[in-house]
Amino acid sequence: MAISSFNAKLMKGAGSGDSVTWTQLLPVKTTPQIGGAPEQLETTTLDDSMQTYINGIQSSETMEFTANYDSTQYDTLKALEGKTTPYAVWFGNDGDGSEGKYKFEGQLSVYINETEVNGVVEMTISITPGTPITKDNA
Repeated sequence: MAISSFNAKLMKGAGSGDSVTWTQLLPVKTTPQIGGAPEQLETTTLDDSMQTYINGIQSSETMEFTANYDSTQYDTLKALEGKTTPYAVWFGNDGDGSEGKYKFEGQLSVYINETEVNGVVEMTISITPGTPITKDNA
């Protein structure tokens, strides 16, 4: 089965623990990959004819979301910079995350993207995860 990206949401949490209230941060045009490949730890010995590895810690890079530029939203995002905040990405065409809610805490930064003739001005919201990304099964 496949799902559409329609109604994927970038959410911001208020509160902590089980009492987080979620609201959409802003409409986004793109979402990043969630998670990443584990680091590879080399286990090769002088008896091996080729390199061998085991999985190490899973990698998770800065998550970048693209959105249309809006001055008011940009100012709101700028005010969040440097603060550790709960964030989540929700999937599901109904907009309530019925196909998955992936939450984490992180620090946000925002910048305005390059522009071109006859183009839309966009901004990138970068969130650096400070906790593991987990699927909310609630």
